[in-house]
Amino acid sequence: IDVGIAKADVPFIISRCLILLALGAVGLISAVTAQFFAAKAAVGCTASIRHALFEHIGTLSYSDIDRLGSSTLVTRMTSDTAQVQTGINLTLRLILRSPFVVIGAMIMAFTVDPSSATVVAVSIPILAIVIFFVMLYCIPLYKRVQTQLDSITARTRQNLTGVRVIRAFCKEEDELARFCEQNDALTGSQKRVGRISALLNPLSYAIVNVAIVVLIYVGALRVNSGKISQGEVVALYNYMSQILVELIKFATLIITLTKSIACAKRLDALLSCESSMRDGTLSGEEADTDTTVCFDNVSMRYEGSSDNALQGISFTAKRGETIGVIGGTGSGKSTLIHLSPRFYDACEGRVSVCGHPVTAWSQQALREQIGIVPQKAVLFSGTVRDNLLWGNQNADEQQLYQALKVAQAQDFVLESEDGLDHRVEQLGRNFSGGQRQRLTIARALVRQPRILILDDSSSALDYVTDAALRRAIAALPSSPTVFIVSQRTASVRHADRILVLEDGRLVGNGTHEQLLEECAEYREIHQSQFKKEDA
Repeated sequence: IDVGIAKADVPFIISRCLILLALGAVGLISAVTAQFFAAKAAVGCTASIRHALFEHIGTLSYSDIDRLGSSTLVTRMTSDTAQVQTGINLTLRLILRSPFVVIGAMIMAFTVDPSSATVVAVSIPILAIVIFFVMLYCIPLYKRVQTQLDSITARTRQNLTGVRVIRAFCKEEDELARFCEQNDALTGSQKRVGRISALLNPLSYAIVNVAIVVLIYVGALRVNSGKISQGEVVALYNYMSQILVELIKFATLIITLTKSIACAKRLDALLSCESSMRDGTLSGEEADTDTTVCFDNVSMRYEGSSDNALQGISFTAKRGETIGVIGGTGSGKSTLIHLSPRFYDACEGRVSVCGHPVTAWSQQALREQIGIVPQKAVLFSGTVRDNLLWGNQNADEQQLYQALKVAQAQDFVLESEDGLDHRVEQLGRNFSGGQRQRLTIARALVRQPRILILDDSSSALDYVTDAALRRAIAALPSSPTVFIVSQRTASVRHADRILVLEDGRLVGNGTHEQLLEECAEYREIHQSQFKKEDA
């Protein structure tokens, strides 16, 4: 302006325009490069975070997972990590660049005219104060929004899992009303924080435009007085625009960054949550195979509960013994068998496995001694072979078929065209309840465990198949100690000993015949399932 336009120097104007175009091309290439590497870094970082989260969750005890809630863990693995990824991307792309632009433009503005540049220096702190207070107010609100999202996830997960039950009892309208109530609460919180964050852009632009008006006014006065030229006013205006555009970008990005910070704190809280269960050091080679399981005055209480789930339980199980565990609903049967593999820790007393307290074992070595079939038969998507190899990844085909034979699952596996390579859908939906139970039993048997725990795992089997399964397990050459948890006396009557639980207490310990004579609770269960004359 001061040279080319004032002197009508066209070659000078053209040369400067070409320089501007060249710098524009450099800026475009730099922006694309920055975007590519920022995206790559953000995706790689969040992939590492998700991996660390998943690995850390795997180290938490059942008590920790119960306390945190599976819906919270799912939200933090998905929604929270996605927000953190966006925050990292924008930080690398823009936030790291803005200080260089602002400082550089500020220095150049002061070299042109320090008096006019003061307008820029005053506007920046005012804009920073607005951004700071909006950020300070929004972070706790975004944390509350994510917490409410946990509740929505839990409600959705529960409804999808129990959709058949909801329809069977015509509860669609009730569940829809509950979901709408939670969804409206989440929407209200999002609107509240949205109203606050929406003020940021108008306030930022207002401050920017007022600063520009003041700069032009001050610049015009100084041009009239001859202290600076018109070109210098335009230069100051451009430096001011550069500075304030970067600050407006920052103000716009602060909303996303506020969400990211709130989510990052939630992830940090989860990663900082240490397992309540300390790992031992014993390995499988140090196991004593004579006395496999020993409970010595064991009591157990779930976190948050005021009453003990188990109280003063004592018994010993030898190698090769079959122990039946029976009792009414809520008597503590599943809790009892969860203590041996150390899914939960006893509050009082001592649980020993293979001659050593469970707290002395490393958790991996302890669970390698135990094959457990949980109450709910869970299969994973893949093939039958994939699911069986969970028990022992080094098992050969003969061992797999032997486990299927003992579990009474060989027939229906062989009937399928693909045999062991038959596809298993998610959660084993393409198998019946009895088939799923037999496959989970086979998966536990592939391990050839010293202790085999069947937690009500024959509830979907007919009496003939159940009896054949028990005979096959009793004939196993490895002579495992077998715990059979059942509500049916027919499933446990042939056990070497039967433990009878009532309200978390051991009220009976003996054979079927002894308990019929001495234990009123066992006798009542048996007579409720058989005619009195047959009993």
